[in-house]
Amino acid sequence: MKKYIDEALYEYSKGEVYPFHMPGHKRSFCPETLKNPYEIDITEITGFDNLHHAEGILLEAQKRVAKLYHADKSFYLINGSTAGLLSAISACTSDGGSILMARNCHKAAYHAVYLRRLHAHYLYPAVFEETELNGGITPKAVEEALNVCPEIEAVLITSPSYDGMVSDIAEISEIVHAHQIPLIVDEAHGAHLRFSDTFPESALENGADIVIQSLHKTLPSLTQTALLHTQGSLVSEERLKRFLSIYQSSSPSYVFMSSMDACIRLLESSSEVLFKEYTVRLKECRRKLSDLKHLHLVKPDEVVGKNGVYDMDCSKIIISTKGTSIDGEMLRKKLLDKYQLEMEMTAPSYVLALSSVMDSEEGFARLAGALLEIDSAFDSEMKNQIKEKAQTKIEFTDKDAICTIAEAMDADWEEVNLKEAEERVSTEFAYLYPPGIPCIVPGERVTKELIEKIESWKMQGLEVQGLIDYHAQKIRVQKR
Repeated sequence: MKKYIDEALYEYSKGEVYPFHMPGHKRSFCPETLKNPYEIDITEITGFDNLHHAEGILLEAQKRVAKLYHADKSFYLINGSTAGLLSAISACTSDGGSILMARNCHKAAYHAVYLRRLHAHYLYPAVFEETELNGGITPKAVEEALNVCPEIEAVLITSPSYDGMVSDIAEISEIVHAHQIPLIVDEAHGAHLRFSDTFPESALENGADIVIQSLHKTLPSLTQTALLHTQGSLVSEERLKRFLSIYQSSSPSYVFMSSMDACIRLLESSSEVLFKEYTVRLKECRRKLSDLKHLHLVKPDEVVGKNGVYDMDCSKIIISTKGTSIDGEMLRKKLLDKYQLEMEMTAPSYVLALSSVMDSEEGFARLAGALLEIDSAFDSEMKNQIKEKAQTKIEFTDKDAICTIAEAMDADWEEVNLKEAEERVSTEFAYLYPPGIPCIVPGERVTKELIEKIESWKMQGLEVQGLIDYHAQKIRVQKR
């Protein structure tokens, strides 16, 4: 029977599945003014301004954002943080120039590298052996890279990471600014940080020149809505606006922009009360999960001060399956099938529940109760033999790049079986999504370790994306 998207979504919305995933409105925030999106879906008519040349109502809306976040300037992004990353990187670099970026940056950053034909130099986060989580970026690594490569025009890091790991932005900012270049921080997962002392400080408070935040990830705003903040004088506003107009739709959605303004209005009027209540619920949930005996809640004191992690955003609830009889995908499926709890992300050895200010006491109680019940059923002596045999760790190391991303993507290619691609030069990306962090980028050699990693992910039912072959049986490589 044919099913249409709107019908399927409507049917799903009437079910009992609880969303521990984005968007942060958790399907429970809808101001009276937004109840019928068709009534407010307009174009640039009289009195409603133009996002790409804001002078009236949209300019005032963005000024309210800047005031709330203590930025010099703030810009609405209706193409998500992706548009912000593309615009920021393009504005801060020259065509064919160089950028220093964390290897665990989102795929959108790599697309900007391709479009601007940049030479990418990488910063590699260390891996926590006990959880297989990636750490942060150390100031020392940034300083060493900038001293070795003085041609670098900008630095880009992700903080907090998808898993909530925060780098020392204050010290990194000082180092980057000593080289007279801008620091861009992908803070897509940190739009909520400044509203409670429970969470780490925002990169804006610690000197970053451009900070990009997804409103929809952790705050009550519609999917695809984000913000770009600027401060200081190292980035040309004219160049930034030029690229924002290139990478964003010429017909920006007023439904999206209304959702953003409603979110900001809520934060202006009620953030103190809302976040106080939210953090109480969050802390109680984490307290209950600390009693897990076989599954394991990752806690800030286990990671902060190690592997470049300066702080941790505890709104991310990470449950490790290491040492148990199941892996991350099996736990995700059990939580969904039996308890009707949908997680944000599944990794080989953990699941991630994304919480937001809109999560209810009942939702947190369901999550804690489900995990404690699952945990109580484990035999403490059981080990996950599959995970012990499989090499699943996402470890970032120097992949011996042969050419730039742009050169590889524009080169002649041929498609070969993945298992036969060792030592060939990839013309494609490969990554788990989420979080969308490439384990290989175009221009790098395909290694034996990568092949084994992808095969192990497939065995566990994890989705490998980026390759043209959706089944990850083949990969495109440069012709010999």
